[in-house]
Formats: sequence, structure tokens, C-alpha cells
Amino acid sequence: MPTITQLKYIVAVDRLGHFGKASKECNVSQPSLSMQIQKVEEELGFFIFDRNRKPILPTDKGYRFLQQARIVLREHDKLVSLASSDANILSGEFSLGVIPTIATYILPLFLAEFSGRYPRIHLKIEEMKTSDIIARLKEDRLDAGILATPLKVPGIRERPVYYEPFYLYGSPDSDLLRHKKISPEAIDPNNLWLLQEGHCFRNQVINYCNFADRKGVFANVTFESGNLDTLINLVKRGKGYTLIPHLAMDSLSIDEIQNSVVEFQPPTPVREVSLVYSRDQWKKDIVEVLFNNILVNIPPQLKEKPGVDFEVVNIT
Repeated sequence: MPTITQLKYIVAVDRLGHFGKASKECNVSQPSLSMQIQKVEEELGFFIFDRNRKPILPTDKGYRFLQQARIVLREHDKLVSLASSDANILSGEFSLGVIPTIATYILPLFLAEFSGRYPRIHLKIEEMKTSDIIARLKEDRLDAGILATPLKVPGIRERPVYYEPFYLYGSPDSDLLRHKKISPEAIDPNNLWLLQEGHCFRNQVINYCNFADRKGVFANVTFESGNLDTLINLVKRGKGYTLIPHLAMDSLSIDEIQNSVVEFQPPTPVREVSLVYSRDQWKKDIVEVLFNNILVNIPPQLKEKPGVDFEVVNIT
């Protein structure tokens, strides 16, 4: 029967696709890690990995073995956590992934209060794209994520926290700023600054504005950012426009909001932001307090589910 340590080695090789990288992560020499995995393979009677592939990939039987290995490791973590925890005090490590276009605005709203209320919970937060959050949730390498939904991914539960309208942020010379409200048809894609591929907010902007091709704000410049603040600064000190979520206006001056921001005509585009996690998540007590702590710190007007005057924009 493979040991927990051996299972950790095997799962690390699968995730990293490399024996050397796995040995560094597991803090063991590569020969020792390889020997331990070979022992398991000899005991099982089949190869877990196809060592001729680069990166290393599991064999068909190895893939099925890895699925069960992850379950065993997750259940082992449960036992260790239960044995070391105080039944009356929430504690332990909780890993949280947040997409960048949400992290910038939501983390400052609740982190200080959460840290003070639950000092024995070690909240480990990392910014990452939606696809990476989903992948890590499936691999049990992440406890929860905060991102735009709906995802409709099997095995992933979505708990909407708030609904955030979009606005247009334009440069001082933009004709669109003369309107009280605009339609998506009024947006010229060639004057629109966008985020990089892989950001769901980019997909939502493209879906809402309904365009496929664009030349770019400057004919001889191709640039797409991974940061909304960069796009806002490009607009503020240059030309064109970009779309921003409601919470981004917290960092704008009153003058900017009055002179550079325009609302959209109904149905107003919004993004649904949710706390997501695996359906069999065993740290549900921490999930619950995290969800509630975020919810109470969200502006009240964003908590209501959109009615007929609003449209939740798809992320795909």
C-alpha cells in the first residue's frame, strides 16, 4: 500500500510534469523521489507515468490511480485538520484564488476585518486567471475562488456575492462623454482599450459590445494590459475609452466620475461575482464565514439580484 508521502510525490510529478521540479517542491532529492515512485509502480504492477513524454504524462491506468490518490490525500488532510483543530475556534490554512479585475477592488473591503475576526485562519490569497482557478479547484490545490460567473462547470459550486454594473470611462476628447447614457452600439471597437486574452472581463466587454475585430486606438501600437488601472491611465492621459466595473470608481475622483464616466442604457451590463468552490469542500465552516464577511462589506446597491433593467454578461 502506497504511503501518504509516496502519494504526494506522485501527485506532484503529475501536476508539474517533471521529476526534478517535483523533487524540489517536495524537498527531496530527485533520485529518492524517483525510487519511491518506482516502488509504488512495482507494487501496483503497472507504470503510473509515461517517462518518454515531455512533459511527463500519466498512463491510462496511472490517470485513474491519480484520481483516487487525490481523494486519499484530501481525506488525509481532513483527518489531520480535525485532529489538530479546536472544535470551537475556526483555524487552519485556506487558499483563495481571485481574478485580478476583482482582487484590486474587493480585497481592501474585507481583508482587515476578516484578519481581525479570525486570527487563527491563515488565508493564503493569490491572483490568477479564471482558467487557473478552475484547474486548481479540480486538482484540490485551491479551497475557493472569487471570480465572475456563471461558470457552469461540473463539480464547482457558485455562490453569488454581488452584481456589479459596467460603465464607460472615456478620455476628455471622447464624443461619448456628451451623452447621459449610451448603448453598446455607440462604442467604436477601434477606440477601445482591452485587457489581455484570458481575462474574463475582456470576454464580457467583447460579448457586450458584440464585435470580433479591432485595429486599436493607435494605428501603429498594439497593446493589451493585464491591469485595468493601466487602461484607465492610458485613457486619462491619452485617447479612447475602456469599460470599468462599479467598484473601480472608488479610486476615481469626483471630478473624474462626473466628467469621464458614462452609464449604459438599460438593460445595464453587470457581472455576477461569486465565491466558488468544490461541491465536496470540507472546509465549509471557513467558506461560510468568508462568504458572510465579504457580503457585509459590499456596497448595499450591489447585493441585489439584477431585475429587467440589468443584463448579466456572459464570460464565454
